[in-house]
Amino acid sequence: MADLADWSGPKLLEAYASKQASPVEVVKAVIARIEACEPKLQALYAFDPEAALKDAKASEERWMRKAAKPLDGIPATIKENIATKGTPVPLGTAARPLVPAAEDAPPAARLREDGVVILAKTTMPDYGMLSSGLSSFHPLSRNPWDLSRNPGGSSAGAGAAAAAGYGPFHIGTDIGGSIRLPAGWCGVFGLKPSFGRIPIDPPYYGRVAGPMTRSVKDAALMMKSLTRPDIRDTMSLPFQDLSWLDLDIDIKGLRIGVMMEPGIGIALDPEVRACIEAAVRAFADAGAVIEEVPPFITREMLDGLDDFWRQRAWMDIGALSDEQRARVLPYILAWAEGGKSLTGAEVYQGMNQMMVMRHAAIAATKAFDFVLSPVAPVVAYEAELASPIHDPEEPFEHIGYTVAFNMSDQPAASINAGFTKTGLPIGLQIIGRRYDDVGVMRLSQAWETMRGEQRAWPKV
Repeated sequence: MADLADWSGPKLLEAYASKQASPVEVVKAVIARIEACEPKLQALYAFDPEAALKDAKASEERWMRKAAKPLDGIPATIKENIATKGTPVPLGTAARPLVPAAEDAPPAARLREDGVVILAKTTMPDYGMLSSGLSSFHPLSRNPWDLSRNPGGSSAGAGAAAAAGYGPFHIGTDIGGSIRLPAGWCGVFGLKPSFGRIPIDPPYYGRVAGPMTRSVKDAALMMKSLTRPDIRDTMSLPFQDLSWLDLDIDIKGLRIGVMMEPGIGIALDPEVRACIEAAVRAFADAGAVIEEVPPFITREMLDGLDDFWRQRAWMDIGALSDEQRARVLPYILAWAEGGKSLTGAEVYQGMNQMMVMRHAAIAATKAFDFVLSPVAPVVAYEAELASPIHDPEEPFEHIGYTVAFNMSDQPAASINAGFTKTGLPIGLQIIGRRYDDVGVMRLSQAWETMRGEQRAWPKV
């Protein structure tokens, strides 16, 4: 029998119902996996095996008396910046005081209400502003496929934990690619839902929470719970009881755009290009109508966003004492300091570029049912670097494929498309029309079926 730590959410629910396995057995298996891998991966924060086993025992008792909750006994991790009651939220930086959270944030609350066993939080870089596992607070997180590479970020630990098999359910957040980049570089599935689809607290422009899993079906199962309403998110969408588990789709006749060049940033790696082009051919062979999406991201858009985010970061970092500020990751401090001398007009112009990017993304993709693209122009880079370029003056040259769809509210997923010759995962991005999250899940499931047998998950 395969290791229980590798079982999917649906399989676990079936096993619990038939008494083939118990939540306690499963949680013990995941704890054993974590204890074996974590010294190398460093993906977790606030790992509490005793509390997890206590919750697993309570879940087991509910199954025994036929009072199980919808996701009862499924193990999960939650990104560090999503509050869980009683656990400090350092936001990846040593500069913040460690004050226990007063309550669960909405994603954590929804999963706990449905019986999920929360094993740990997952690591992130300082203030979530890197596509890397580099942090002044957390140990350096690494990629399970190659420990010399980083897992991406800012949902760094979540991507690594999903690939390593720390249970089936993981949650990340995304404001410019922070779910999709680590999902792509760790070879897992990650959904950045439509803005407001999953309630979060605190909400912010472009920021979403979403599932990171080994399969589309696991993510769909999570979405049934995560999308329930929560009044604390003042920017959330009206609740819709969508058919998350209905994943069938007919590809024939779909209009699919292909965005091979975003318009700015790092040049597309030849191996990434070849892999994504092969995926596009597979969709064409299945009957989709394929058409090119011209580049639409401009230097002015990306630099404007950079200005706005720098100034936003400086509002937090600049308010710290000298002693606290000295604890911030030097790369992030250098980047944020670029915002302190910006004028009001420059900051406003930067924020306005978010709207310009929003309109450009909608205009470029409105003719299509879906759009395909690489998730990133390169594969996972050295673990010790903050970004592929590792220069705070060029911080976002790798997010051209992802960031626009945060601004436009469109759902977008990352799913493994293949591997490089050296065995590093390559992510395919699937973008849908605004609010067509279910459509993105369906096309992702179709690709998961079309791509055939995958490589075995990494053994750390």
